[in-house]
Amino acid sequence: MRASRRRFLAVSAGAVPALRLSSAPGPQPVGARAPQPPAIGPKKGLRVGAVTYNIAKDWDIDTIIRNLAEAGMDAVELRTTHRHGVEPSLGKAERAEVRKRFADSPIRLASLGTTCEYHSEDPAVVRRNVEETKAWLELAADVGAASVKVRPNGLRKDVAADVTLAQIGRALKECGDAAAGRGLKIQLEVHGSETSRLPNIRKILDHAGTHPAVRVCWNSNQTDLLDGGLESNFSLVQDRIGQVHMRDLYEEEYPWRRLIRLLQGINFAGYCYAELGQPSCDGLRTLKYFHGMFRALQGVEGPA
Repeated sequence: MRASRRRFLAVSAGAVPALRLSSAPGPQPVGARAPQPPAIGPKKGLRVGAVTYNIAKDWDIDTIIRNLAEAGMDAVELRTTHRHGVEPSLGKAERAEVRKRFADSPIRLASLGTTCEYHSEDPAVVRRNVEETKAWLELAADVGAASVKVRPNGLRKDVAADVTLAQIGRALKECGDAAAGRGLKIQLEVHGSETSRLPNIRKILDHAGTHPAVRVCWNSNQTDLLDGGLESNFSLVQDRIGQVHMRDLYEEEYPWRRLIRLLQGINFAGYCYAELGQPSCDGLRTLKYFHGMFRALQGVEGPA
């Protein structure tokens, strides 16, 4: 992580002032109600986990469980193609073994991260991705994961943007139906050129029919700061956020405190995952730093 040990200690000690969500209030009339502080979540803080991309891509299941538990994490999202090997190709006995290993551990297997996407101009490619999503949902049910992450990955160049957004939304609705039938969720990652803009994500959700099994994976992109800014974009999907991806907790790059305040304000009950893009020679130590920074940014003190 780019944040230095000195920065980490400074944040942990409260030396970095919180960013304000609005300008300071002016003089208040006599008898006026004092400004109220932002709503906060449970005292224990938001729940935190890790995505195996990219920090844990070379760890097997036992290493993932051991390291995440030592780092103080609550859950994991297993990303496809990594060494853990949790893929739709697993047989029945192998799936049962994965389920047991996580069930017997302190780490929740909360999500499976796929690369399924639905924007192609070729209907056969879209159909293949929908069917692949259903295979991942079957795997999730078998191994005890609560959700499957999918993504939009850009807009077609040959048609108007709304045509592609509607196409993605219809495919997502079909996948949402399949997820609901298994008691699972689909997590739509805010991802891709132009499809990472929150107004477009909102349109996709609307085309999916505000499906209760379809949630948003907030991805902490720089595009969150466009189109009216963080608070405006957050309000577009705040009732649909199912999980959050976070990267280096470096506030010059992204307003992490403001995001955490917004999540606390909606009493967010999902997981905030460390999705650290650069491999580390000491992934466990990096995750420990992330966990400490994350708790400090929430103002949570004491042991987890």
